[in-house]
Amino acid sequence: MTQYPSSPHSSVRNGSPTPTRSASTGRHLQLIPLHQTTMPAATSTETIALSEKRVVVHPLVLLSAVDHYNRSAKGTKKRVVGVLLGQNNESVVNVANSFAVPFEEDEKDPSVWFLDHNYVESMNDMFKKINAREKLIGWYHSGPRLRASDIQINEVFKKYTPNPVLVVIDVQPKVGLPTESYFSVDEIRDDGSSTSRTFVHVPSSVEAEEAEEIGVEHLLRDIKDNAVGTLATRITQQLHSLQGLQSRLEEIATYLQKVVNGELPVNHPILGSLQDIFNLLPNLSSPATALGVAEPGQNDSCASQHSELSRSLLVKTNDQLMCVYISSLIRAVLALHDLIDNKIQNRQLNGEDIDGEVEKKLDEGLKDAGEKKADDADEAVKEGPPKGGLI
Repeated sequence: MTQYPSSPHSSVRNGSPTPTRSASTGRHLQLIPLHQTTMPAATSTETIALSEKRVVVHPLVLLSAVDHYNRSAKGTKKRVVGVLLGQNNESVVNVANSFAVPFEEDEKDPSVWFLDHNYVESMNDMFKKINAREKLIGWYHSGPRLRASDIQINEVFKKYTPNPVLVVIDVQPKVGLPTESYFSVDEIRDDGSSTSRTFVHVPSSVEAEEAEEIGVEHLLRDIKDNAVGTLATRITQQLHSLQGLQSRLEEIATYLQKVVNGELPVNHPILGSLQDIFNLLPNLSSPATALGVAEPGQNDSCASQHSELSRSLLVKTNDQLMCVYISSLIRAVLALHDLIDNKIQNRQLNGEDIDGEVEKKLDEGLKDAGEKKADDADEAVKEGPPKGGLI
């Protein structure tokens, strides 16, 4: 579990709260004082309880958030805000539905923002009549990261639910999951100073039931590019996955380097999680063991296992490359076949045109000859027999 510092994303400028006017009653909401601090050294009981929570986001929520952004803030730097509906259990927060909320904020001063409370309450009442199981459990915004006013907005949503969840939905993701989930907790300090609120990151995932998968598939069917084949789609997905893995590895390397340099404190839970990841990695062999030769200090059984693994990987790679090579040959043969067919069709069309012109000219010649003979016969009849009589 990664705990983010309250500054700059979860604190108010100058460390003092800014009263926010309510849209429904016009009253000022008194917020908890916030101070810019570093990562807390101690861990609260609330943080430990949140370490076992995870957030499940359904595809309908993602589609609604993207539609909300396209309608309201597409092509701008603004973000959109909405309400999340679902169930908040002990270990799993199930986000099943959502609706958009009118929201405005000052681009120059992030502490100035407006949220329509009346709209939230009326929409929440209507959704309760439709499905009583879907309760207001939190809110979302289009991010793509936390902002300074998020703590204030989160405190407002505590009016409707005790511990609201914040889901930051990246409407234009490049790699990885488009969601990041957070809960607000009290930050504990070692010096005994006053506590403040900060966000704690919790793991999130995108899951769907069978009926939802069918509905989403039908919705996305019209926007698929039919010109792109299945192989190209799979390769693109694998490329995005590898890019996401590369970015995660770079983040891990950057974090470890900062810990070594003393820029960040040592966090034993994070180091334990990294060690668990490293333990899952296969013990790949070196080129020497790939040939069945044991390295110094390595027994023959270990060398044989490494040799078998390397040989299996090489065979798998060679088979895949052979499939790609054969598919390229087939594609070239089909292209040549189409080219030959086009040549044959062009020649046939040209030959048919020549034959048609010849037949047309012959018909015209025969017709002219027949008309000429008929004219000669008519003239002979008109002139009559020769005057000299019969010879």
